[in-house]
Amino acid sequence: MAISELQIALIGAGAVAVGMVWGYNAWQDRKHRGTAERIFKGGQEDALLDGQQAAPPAASTAVLPANELVRREPGERHEPRFGDGVGEAEEPAASASEPSAAVGNPPPVEAEPEPQPVLPVEYADSVVDCVLRMSAPTAVPAPAVWAMQNAWAGDLSKPLHWLVRDEADGLWRRIDAHDSGRYREWVAALQLADRRGPVSDGEIARFFDSVQQVAKQSGAELDLPSRSVTVLRADRLDQFCASVDIQFVLHVVEALGGVFPGTKLRGVAEAAGLALEADGVFRARDAAGGELFTVANLGTERLDAESIKSLATHGLTLSLDVPRVADGAQAFDRMLATARQLAATMGGELVDAQRVPLSVAMIDAIRARTVELQQTMRDGGIDPGGIRALRLFS
Repeated sequence: MAISELQIALIGAGAVAVGMVWGYNAWQDRKHRGTAERIFKGGQEDALLDGQQAAPPAASTAVLPANELVRREPGERHEPRFGDGVGEAEEPAASASEPSAAVGNPPPVEAEPEPQPVLPVEYADSVVDCVLRMSAPTAVPAPAVWAMQNAWAGDLSKPLHWLVRDEADGLWRRIDAHDSGRYREWVAALQLADRRGPVSDGEIARFFDSVQQVAKQSGAELDLPSRSVTVLRADRLDQFCASVDIQFVLHVVEALGGVFPGTKLRGVAEAAGLALEADGVFRARDAAGGELFTVANLGTERLDAESIKSLATHGLTLSLDVPRVADGAQAFDRMLATARQLAATMGGELVDAQRVPLSVAMIDAIRARTVELQQTMRDGGIDPGGIRALRLFS
């Protein structure tokens, strides 16, 4: 069958229409594909960034410090300790580059330092004395140092001690004018206070200047503290000592105004465990030889082995030196028992310093005060009857 011109025209128009539809679909496909690529490739700008490119999120580097891994119970209280916040630097927080101790890396074990020989407290005490240390590169002869200090040491009102460190055993010991050794490490220790009061500012200045001269002539290095701080230390130490420096005194007097014979006194005192000593008093001592209390003549005459034979006294004085006795309560009890024994045996009466008969309330008050004073001393770092106390209360 022959194709007419009309049919040919219709076929051509249909082909054109199909081509136009296909072209339109292809154009839409390319458009949407391009939009998708811009979105997923990061090319789309974010209005919240105000035109700035967003930075990629950084990896977290926070590491919990090892000390925060310790479990703390709810309501747990951490008490401050002496020295907290005083001259101590804070520990830095652990960084990300440092392994935390709690993760499994234990800290290295350090060897403990060798203990250093301490200074003998009977001569150089950090509480009682001003301690100056000298260190020389070569050993310095002791006679030379002693000769230099002889020019000024006698001007000081408080005890001065020189100590050296013996290189043979590493121990510190005190030297005197007869020492002929040579030493590199030296200590000059000046006592800061005693019962006569504190060392003066002028004496401390003289002490510092003189030891500086000794160090200079010996070629030694000297550690010198602040003079004003040293003066303040001496004053405060003296004030503390004065606040606890009490001696309790009891008297035994003849009840009818008569006298006590010395021979009878000696017998009763020795029976109570007292001994007549070179200073003219009977003294009771503990097992270690420490003083407990004394019994002396109420008058001015001293007691000795000869004069006591002819002595006739109107009374006796019993004295308890509170700071110099290790156990004040025990010493007071023994002194009271001795006083009562003397009164009963010799026909006397127990009275206080105003000659008022002692009541039970007065006795209890004296005993309680003794205990209180000695506890105050201990709280201040001074043991009653100890080396520090015997040096300060002398």
